Amino acid sequence: MSRDPRYDILFEPVPIGPVTARNRFYQVPHCNGMGRTWPTAMAVMRGVKAEGGWAVVCTEQCDIHPTGNTTKEIRLWDEQDIPYLARTTELIHAHGSLAGIEFVHNGYRVPNLESREIPLAPSARPVFGIMPVSARAMDKEDIRAYRVWHRRAAINARKAGFDLIYVYAGHDLSLPMHFLSRRHNHRCDEYGGSLENRARLLRELIEDTKDAVGDTCAVAVRLAVDELIGRAGLTSETEGHDIIAMLGELPDLWDVNISAWENDSATARFTEEGYQEPFTAFVKPLTSKPVVGVGRYTSPDHMVALVRKGVLDFIGAARPSIADPFLPRKVEEGRLDDIRECIGCNICASGDKLAAPIRCTQNPTMGEEWRRGWHPERIAPKTSNDRILVVGAGPAGLEAARALGQRGYEVMLAEATRELGGRVSRECRLPGLATWGRVRDWRVTQLRKMPNVGLYLESRLDPDAVIEAECPVVVLATGARWRRDGVGRQHAFALPGLDRAKIYTPDDIMAGQLPEDPVVVFDDDHYYMGGVVAEMLRLAGLTVTLITPESLVSSFTQFTLEQVAIQRRLLELGVGIMTSKTVIGVGENGIEAACLYTNRSEHVPAASIVLVTSQTPADELYHALQAQQDGAAIHKLVRIGDCLAPGTIAAAIYAGHRLAREHGGAPADGVDFKRENVALAPLCIPLVVPSAVATQ
Repeated sequence: MSRDPRYDILFEPVPIGPVTARNRFYQVPHCNGMGRTWPTAMAVMRGVKAEGGWAVVCTEQCDIHPTGNTTKEIRLWDEQDIPYLARTTELIHAHGSLAGIEFVHNGYRVPNLESREIPLAPSARPVFGIMPVSARAMDKEDIRAYRVWHRRAAINARKAGFDLIYVYAGHDLSLPMHFLSRRHNHRCDEYGGSLENRARLLRELIEDTKDAVGDTCAVAVRLAVDELIGRAGLTSETEGHDIIAMLGELPDLWDVNISAWENDSATARFTEEGYQEPFTAFVKPLTSKPVVGVGRYTSPDHMVALVRKGVLDFIGAARPSIADPFLPRKVEEGRLDDIRECIGCNICASGDKLAAPIRCTQNPTMGEEWRRGWHPERIAPKTSNDRILVVGAGPAGLEAARALGQRGYEVMLAEATRELGGRVSRECRLPGLATWGRVRDWRVTQLRKMPNVGLYLESRLDPDAVIEAECPVVVLATGARWRRDGVGRQHAFALPGLDRAKIYTPDDIMAGQLPEDPVVVFDDDHYYMGGVVAEMLRLAGLTVTLITPESLVSSFTQFTLEQVAIQRRLLELGVGIMTSKTVIGVGENGIEAACLYTNRSEHVPAASIVLVTSQTPADELYHALQAQQDGAAIHKLVRIGDCLAPGTIAAAIYAGHRLAREHGGAPADGVDFKRENVALAPLCIPLVVPSAVATQ
């Protein structure tokens, strides 16, 4: 297939100062949870993005000095850090892409737990969060030193092979942004007060970087032009606008977004594609330099419109490049229906928040490119002529069948209902989760192209039917069910009194059942389900009280950057919220809730209760087949996904993909993925204890 001429504009080369990007696809800086802990995995992941057609591939934040120590991202403190970063640029350059690096000094946002240095800030203040640490106000010598650190990092970045150097003033995470902010900058000298003074450090850093490396490297500025907090912060109508007007011609490129990270990377539950355009569209008319912006763009038509309207020169992407590292190549080759569109769930962000390698719901190979050798587009051919039966067409079953089919195996995919997708098809009908249907849609589209994969709907198989299929390999992906007894994290045994109440589970709600009013939602799951069920019932007109043992609603969603938005929405809808409480008893007229700290109980009126506590595998078919396997021609019987252990949709997709990748291979006799080996530094400790100390 060839490229549709409508998209030619996306593949025009664009100059950025002294360098040129081969097209308009730009992977903006994004965290990945690997950083300096797993630098090879990080480097290979970036290289795959370049192979996929992204003309510019940037790193995550790179801290430049021990006084701004992030611990989990990459760093460039001195020349000792050049080698692993050079590996990254080498892999990016191998595919003709430009390598960008985003310098950061996190100022008061980090307590410097590794370096134990005192944090720095424009004005003295406690550090962000709850750590008992304070940042000290920078004096003139500190500012001069910071400029030296930044300049030195730029020179070392060029030695490492980077083509584009960032001056970072975004996300309320960096010293330049803290100097710009009236909230953080209370200075009375030439670096405080007026906007011109508060922008002085940003101007100096741009000029320093241009002077140091600008002859060969492009200099970019990332600026959060709107903080979405009104006059308390930068806005696109006031100071965000004025900064661009003031400094517009200084850098070689503007990378503009909104702040903070939870706004910049808002989930699809709360935002549509292109949601940042109203805040960033003003930038391009104020500068002759190229502009890149983000908005979870997955539609090539939308991308073309942005360029033609003069809103952006580059289509920036973090999450869409994670979901499909080959998105540009697929547009170029006319394979639009092969694009794995980002669903905006932010499971990718959770990896960074938890300091674990990145993962993606749509793309199970993300983070596994080096560790397991998984490529997002290529997979090894089959190693046998096994016919494989996959039972259950939820996320795990769909991905297993798709990847097995891609390998060339003959696959039968049997689904008990008339609809493919399993839990994805049910959950994407909940408020705000419509994009999650892309998980199903992309896989079904791929499966329908494969003549070696048969899809069988309304095929509820019992053990005899499975055996009659005469497939030597049987993969069970039959999902899980929400429990009706209240057992979960808080309760190891069934709640008392359930037989006297009208009990519902999320399965009932998703099946269209409407509880009687008023209703209590007991959330002991702590991800999205409890909150979204409460929202759905409230939108249906019911009086809803959500009770959770956690101190926050949907507390795991702190890691997906949406917890505040979820709790705000429930409060705005009028959902009653009771935190740090658990249900201890159920009766005909309501429940008894107890405080986790005092054990004091209170009665909460309720005509019905929705229990969102935990799930149990729907594995009856597996156990029945195990009992009959001796007389059957089944050589391999496995469970995957929720049928084995209920978890996230991302975990189910990963399980299906891993099953397909590993089928026919030798079983691992140890750790089955590569690990970074840390070189031991020479010991430099005193081997003789001083006598004065020894005698104490």
